[in-house]
Amino acid sequence: MDLSPSTAAFTDRYVRAQDGLRLYARDYEPPYARDGTAVLCLAGMTRNSKDFAHVATALAGHRRVICLDYRGRGRSAYDPDWRHYEPTVYLNDILHLLTALNIHKVIVIGTSLGGLLAMALAVARPSLLVGAVVNDIGPDVAAEGLAHVLDYFANDRPLPDWPAAIAELRRTFKYLELGDVQNWERMARATYKECPDGFLRFDWDVRLIHPFRQALHRKQDLWPYFRALRAIPTLAIRGGKSQVFLPSCLVRMSEEKPDLMTVTVPDVGHTPNLGEPVAVAALDNFLAGLP
Repeated sequence: MDLSPSTAAFTDRYVRAQDGLRLYARDYEPPYARDGTAVLCLAGMTRNSKDFAHVATALAGHRRVICLDYRGRGRSAYDPDWRHYEPTVYLNDILHLLTALNIHKVIVIGTSLGGLLAMALAVARPSLLVGAVVNDIGPDVAAEGLAHVLDYFANDRPLPDWPAAIAELRRTFKYLELGDVQNWERMARATYKECPDGFLRFDWDVRLIHPFRQALHRKQDLWPYFRALRAIPTLAIRGGKSQVFLPSCLVRMSEEKPDLMTVTVPDVGHTPNLGEPVAVAALDNFLAGLP
């Protein structure tokens, strides 16, 4: 997989969710017709389609790649009722998007929340899923590691310019290995948006954190969702310093699903950006075995 800094062309797609809210997705189509399975990229809790630009660029010559902005993120509309920012609604949004784009088979690459939604898709629509990549997430989510992340995401701190945004990300996410300043700037531009008052603010609705905070106080068994992947080829990627996806969870996942492919990205916290050499090699190997 060639992760060059160039960006493949994509089409802006807008569809209406079941409740009428407008959703946005990037649609990277290969330059020639291909019958292979499409790749659906699902981002983390507050992230958006920009996070997968390098992955989509690498794959777009061979597969159609769809990168969704969940409601309340990026170019999708914000929901007037924050209680709709929850997995069942996200799942319905995903299914509406795929129906609108006439896509019936997908390989999901899901980071954090996106990985949990891949498991939920295996329950709700098992015939849809050809393969799944779960990036730094498992059925046992370490609440302690997630709590401080929620605190950061819920408190918008306006910044004056892009250098300040880059510095803020470097300070906050010390275990992200993004390399040069260009990669950090890409991360910043997928995290912040320019506002009319001249400041940079988070590119998500900060109210979407409320349901996640409530979920931390409710213990839910997510293992039945993972078990829905038993018959589906799956790759689990873990950041070596992740405090959200712990080694014990990855071990149990391998015991529950002996054919699970796994890789650990050393010296990276939550979450690997999938541009690390070990992650690129694992993705290449995994996708090569799928139709």
